[in-house]
Amino acid sequence: MRFMKRQPYPSDISNAEWEKLQPLLPQSKRGAPRRVNMREIINALRYLNRTGCQWRMLPHDLQPWEKVYYYLSEWRDSGDWERINRELRIEIRVSVSKDPEGFVKK
Repeated sequence: MRFMKRQPYPSDISNAEWEKLQPLLPQSKRGAPRRVNMREIINALRYLNRTGCQWRMLPHDLQPWEKVYYYLSEWRDSGDWERINRELRIEIRVSVSKDPEGFVKK
């Protein structure tokens, strides 16, 4: 059987965005390569955020909702989600010549 690539959603991460995000994602805890496509986990999270749909209403061509929820929960509980957001926010602020931490100067 031949694998068919799914049609993209407007919420899918772009190649440029993925290049920035991929190195920030935590590595597999077991040291072995992951069997799940982490880009598709991110695409599912972005779909959920963009559409506001329920977890169990994720389209069938995205990763199963349980798998997506597992990774989000792991990243939230480990602090990785906050770390990733902080690092991306700093990078964006620096790119537009703003204070990296965003503190209001008095």
